[in-house]
Amino acid sequence: MKKNTFTEQWKMPFFNTVVPDDFSDSERLDKYISSLKDGMNRSKLKSSATEILVNGKTAKLSSKVKARDEISIQWDENIPTDIIPEDIPLHIIFENENVTVVNKEQGMVTHPAAGNWNGTLVNALLYHWKRQSIQEIQDEDINKVLANRRPGIVHRLDKDTSGIIITAKNTFAEEWLSKQFLNKKLHKEYILITKGRPPASAGDVKTQIIRDPKDRKKYKAAVNTQEGKFARTLYKVIAYYGNYTLIRVRLKTGRTHQIRVHMKYLGCPILGDPIYGKTDSLFGNATLMLHSRQMDIRLPGEKDFTRFKAGVPERFYKTIEILKKQFSKEIPVMPKKLGGKN
Repeated sequence: MKKNTFTEQWKMPFFNTVVPDDFSDSERLDKYISSLKDGMNRSKLKSSATEILVNGKTAKLSSKVKARDEISIQWDENIPTDIIPEDIPLHIIFENENVTVVNKEQGMVTHPAAGNWNGTLVNALLYHWKRQSIQEIQDEDINKVLANRRPGIVHRLDKDTSGIIITAKNTFAEEWLSKQFLNKKLHKEYILITKGRPPASAGDVKTQIIRDPKDRKKYKAAVNTQEGKFARTLYKVIAYYGNYTLIRVRLKTGRTHQIRVHMKYLGCPILGDPIYGKTDSLFGNATLMLHSRQMDIRLPGEKDFTRFKAGVPERFYKTIEILKKQFSKEIPVMPKKLGGKN
């Protein structure tokens, strides 16, 4: 049985515990947490929690917990009273009355969250859209609290991932776009450079993605389990350069860190990945070599798909130039199409 680590982690923004085997009740999550020795009281949970998971799935403070349930909570002691507009330059690819499509710079966080309450894409969009500050709300449903902080955000990119992200300027657009992401009725392609070669020149990776029990900030791919969330990634090698590989990827699901986790699972982590990779001897200062290159999506009210492309970042060109000088380029022989049927 796992030990409750609340006291040990109090100075950290994470809390993990497992309800004991001999727990015979079915109790509200907030009541259970507040009953633990040195636990967090219900009002503090309500005001400070930024993510609540039970067995890997988002839960409410009112959710019932039972024996052997695994509880994970993320919180922040310094949540601001509102999210303010900020004059931050954006590379806008396309805009109309319903959407703004941005080529997000590497290093920009998509939306306010623990540790990143300003300087985000949301802060920049609020200024660009000439919106007012967003006041923080408190609610038992953590999803409502998070949604309030993420106006117009229907999907996200990791901080260190650059490229295309589409945002909604009104409720109609948000619902329209969200439905496509939920039903996987769009196409998203990425380019990346890995350290190592995948086991085949093209592949279809299907796993569950779960929290890494050894590191709460990381995820891992798992098979032969129903835990976590199903994830599917299609990949195709563009070129090999020695033990480095330029790859194109199409996502069939959109899980947190999905591409990064699946490349790690294949034995070829993305170059410059500070979480799933290692410092590289040739590219010691490399940043994450992952870029959202293309998106095909139906804009609000339209029947046909619109294709958006984001130019290849300078960091890719510089890296490939070095690779060309060090290694011979190998082009794999394979079918022209990337991917397959859902």
